[in-house]
Amino acid sequence: MIHPQAIVEPGAKLAADVEVGPWTYIGADVEIGAGCRIGPHAVIKGPTKMGQNNRVFQFSSIGEDCQDKKYQGEPTELIIGDDNVFREGCTIHRGTIQDNSITKIGDDNLFMANVHVAHDCIVGSHNIVANNAAIAGHVHIGDHIILGGFTAVHQFCHIGSHSMCGAGTVVLQDIPAFVMCNGNSAKPHGINSVGLRRKGYSDDAIRSIKRAYKLIYRSGLKLDEALDELQVMVKDCAEVQLIIDSLKSSERGIIR
Repeated sequence: MIHPQAIVEPGAKLAADVEVGPWTYIGADVEIGAGCRIGPHAVIKGPTKMGQNNRVFQFSSIGEDCQDKKYQGEPTELIIGDDNVFREGCTIHRGTIQDNSITKIGDDNLFMANVHVAHDCIVGSHNIVANNAAIAGHVHIGDHIILGGFTAVHQFCHIGSHSMCGAGTVVLQDIPAFVMCNGNSAKPHGINSVGLRRKGYSDDAIRSIKRAYKLIYRSGLKLDEALDELQVMVKDCAEVQLIIDSLKSSERGIIR
């Protein structure tokens, strides 16, 4: 399963069925789980732990030292879950001791060609990040989000679950759950209703989420006042709690 022209350093731990293509380098502090396929010309360094059934395409760099000038070679980590796809030229960096020393990626994410995920990012599961998107350090991303091609996300931003950014979006503040946005800088444009239908959300739930969006963006209420109204809505629509959580966790303020 390991091509004779690949380099796998002593100390690397690869499951028996891992495939490694030619001219790929795997460092000593790397663990790769069962069913993973690592293409040619890839570099995986560590400390990095990769779960099962991940696919890494050619010219990707996974687990490299971060680009933060404060980084001084500390043994920080990259942790990757299961069933992720890293297309050509992706760069995924480890964390820094200035945060929690970990960059973490969940399960079933698709990172298209030339995506960059910087140090200390926390990425959930079932996300799609399109070509050439750049995610700066310390960003937190929820689940089931879509970042369009060439999206740029400022450091420390939080992106709520089920949200969507159009191509070329520049994200400078936090995006609440379910919100669609676009532009430089990002402006809200309703909720991701098509995505919610595809994921099986009921019409009643989608109507409640739309009402929640209007409370935040069109009612004229202050954010604290809108949160009080949203808390009442949770009794009839549990999904609204995701919106509340994303608002309460915001550190940079939400897009407007």
